This record gives sequence, structure tokens and C-alpha cells, in this order.
Amino acid sequence: MTDNLRLHGFNNLTSSLSFNIYDICYAKTEEQTAAYIDYIDELYNAERLTQILKDVTNIIGAHVLNIARQDYEPHGASVTILIAEHELDEAAPEQIQPGPGPLPETVVGHLDKSHVTVHSYPESHPDNGISTFRLDIDVSTCGHISPLKALNYLIHSFDSDIVTMDYRVRGFTRDVDGKKLFIDHGITSIQDYLAEDTKNAYQMMDVNVYQENMFHTKMLLKDFELDNYLFGTSRRDITFEEARDIEGRLRKEMLEIFYSRNLD
Repeated sequence: MTDNLRLHGFNNLTSSLSFNIYDICYAKTEEQTAAYIDYIDELYNAERLTQILKDVTNIIGAHVLNIARQDYEPHGASVTILIAEHELDEAAPEQIQPGPGPLPETVVGHLDKSHVTVHSYPESHPDNGISTFRLDIDVSTCGHISPLKALNYLIHSFDSDIVTMDYRVRGFTRDVDGKKLFIDHGITSIQDYLAEDTKNAYQMMDVNVYQENMFHTKMLLKDFELDNYLFGTSRRDITFEEARDIEGRLRKEMLEIFYSRNLD
């Protein structure tokens, strides 16, 4: 799209980003498993998640209208923020062109009737010691700026082993001649909005449906250091055979999540 695009009325295209992160660990005993879930529950409680979403609203130039948050028993938390923003006459090129967003700085955008939400899901396997923490974040905006500008900040806010992202532009707006526009910015891949350090750290795969303005990217962390995945113990405390077995379980868990299917 050209930078001097002129629209008839309000830009009512809706851009939606769904962002999932997964943190995987091995906790051998029931006590270690419980301690890990308690640790995650405290680290990503409703208060901290609220602050992260507030930072996201700053990045995409929004004003907070309402916040609803809840810590659940026994585990998990949810936060929903309703956001809105002043209308701009014209978007700055850096707001709509592909590229990583700030980390974090305020970017002025154009938003109305929009929201950001987050939900956390701690989970543990009852048999093999694997615990998986999932965090779901949704950012929905109307107007010039894409919620993809928040990706850089979000990825750097969490220690993620696997990331899955879905981006879609819905609805249509019109130019001054009445022609329908089903997207108002150029995009070839979500990867265009990721910083170089992120691209270097993760194996990535795209599944895009360009004619429907649907984009999907998933990421798997390249480096694997077993000590980073052991909770309540270390590599020095286990045998070589145990380490190999645990690493196999962890890698299987990560690949199953990445490919969205069970593996033999």
C-alpha cells in the first residue's frame, strides 16, 4: 500500500494478533512439580501480566479504558484491557511498514474499540515429569498501526521455548473513490516484524494464506541446554543415562507442540 492512501471515513479494518508462548521444564518429584507451578503462577500473576499489557498499549499508542484481571485457584490468571486512541489524520511510515517494534517506547497509533487480553495455563504431565506453561495473548486493533509492532516487546518479555503467532486482517474499508480495501498495509510474513536476535535464536516456519490476509508463524528455540530445563536439580546431580532420557522427553514435548501432533 502507498503511504499517501486516502480513505473515505474511518479505517474500520480490524487487525488481530494471537500470540502463544510455551515454557517447558522437567520436575522429577511431585514436590518439584508443585514448586514449579507455584513459581510460574507467581512470576506471571495477574499484576505482572497487567503491567505487560499496559506496556503493549503504550507501544501501539493506546489509552486504557478498562482493566479486568483475575488470579485463579489453584493456578492461572487472566487480564483483559479495553483500549482506545485518538484518531490521526495520517499514519507515520514507521507505524505501518514491516519491522520490529520498540522495546518498549511509545508509538502513536490509531485505535478505537480495541482490546488486549492474556490468559495463563500452567500444566504438568502426571507420569513423565514434564511441566508445560502456556500463555495466550490477543491484541486486536482498528486503524493504521498493526498489533505486530508489539511482537518484539512481547517475545522479549517471556522466556519462551516455543512461540506460535496468528495474524489476520478482517473486514474492509474504502478509499475516497469507494473502492473496497481488505488490507491497508503490505505484509509477506510475520517474520518481517521480528528483531534479528529473535530470528537467529529460533527455528521458524510459516503457513500463510495471502488471498485471505491470514498469516501464521511458529518458532522453536534452537539452543538446548539441559540445565535450563531442570527444576529443583541440575545436570551434575543426575547420571548420563538419566540426562539422555530426560532430554529425549523434553525434546519430544517441544516437537509435539511445535508440529501440533503426537509423535511416536
